[in-house]
Amino acid sequence: MTISYTITQLQNVAKQLIANVPSKTLCFYGEMGAGKTTLIKALVKELKGDGSANSPTFGIVNEYQKKDGKLLGFHFDFYRLESESEAWDLGLEEYLSTDTWVFMEWPEKIEGILPETRADIKIEILDEKTRRLTML
Repeated sequence: MTISYTITQLQNVAKQLIANVPSKTLCFYGEMGAGKTTLIKALVKELKGDGSANSPTFGIVNEYQKKDGKLLGFHFDFYRLESESEAWDLGLEEYLSTDTWVFMEWPEKIEGILPETRADIKIEILDEKTRRLTML
């Protein structure tokens, strides 16, 4: 699946992605500023998340709830990790064992411990306003 889009089409892209991913664990690849967090915000909104999603760059993980108070999922930003063992220290295995959505930015930092069942999503900058999403 490959989709080129602009920010105004983001909610539709989120709907398409939710309908087509083979797993609730989504790994987002792309350079800084490609729109990984922006897409995750749209996904959380589409999944009826309560409140606004934001990047967990400094806290490494954010937890999101649904509007009914139930757990929606987790959002990781591994950009600042120095080793895969730091992800284990965060309790990554426990997060992955839940039946919730798991969004991971910079998964290449923990490539050796990523779960086999996941969706790898690459976001590329085509120009100032356009991005291309490819589900690998």
